[in-house]
Parts: sequence; C-alpha cells; structure tokens
Amino acid sequence: MQRVCFLLKVRADRVAEYRERHSAVWPEMLTALSECGWHNYSLFLRPDGLLVGYLETEDFAAAQAAMERREVNARWQREMAPFFESLEGERPDEAMTPLTEVFHLA
Repeated sequence: MQRVCFLLKVRADRVAEYRERHSAVWPEMLTALSECGWHNYSLFLRPDGLLVGYLETEDFAAAQAAMERREVNARWQREMAPFFESLEGERPDEAMTPLTEVFHLA
C-alpha cells in the first residue's frame, strides 16, 4: 500500500467556507474516491490555510487517472479551485504533488 501526503494552500479568507464544504462532500464524490482506490483519505487544515492531505492507495497515479475519468470529479474540482492559492492554471487535484516519505514507524 502506497501512503501519499501532499500540501496545498487554501486562501485565508476562504478557510471557514472550505471547512464547511468538506463537512458535506457530495455522496457521489465519496463513492468515486472509494471506487478509484483512495483509502484512509484525510485532509488537515491549519488556520492560515495550509492544507495537508493524506491517503493510502495501491497506485497513486492510477487512482488519480481513475478520478480524472469521473464527471463528478470535474464538477468538484471546478467548485474547489477558487478556494486555493497558487494553482497556476491547474485544478486542485492536478496540483497535489506527493511529498517524499523519509520515515515511517509501522
């Protein structure tokens, strides 16, 4: 199982709304994530907007590609893009660059 961690930056003026949106993620988005191999997926948000994401998957590239083919993902990414800083034309899911794991205690 591959463990993936990534960072994104939520705009400071949108942190409260971002939290609110994630308290009610669309059921079809949750189903798509599960079906596409995203497991133990968590988002952690600091008050200044630093977002840390963590998930487990068999193959991150394959899990991303599977989500790319889902219409619900395209809608979700369009709605979430305005919440983020520094996407440089990318959708939020395209800007998720995994961090390198340097230690793990099993």
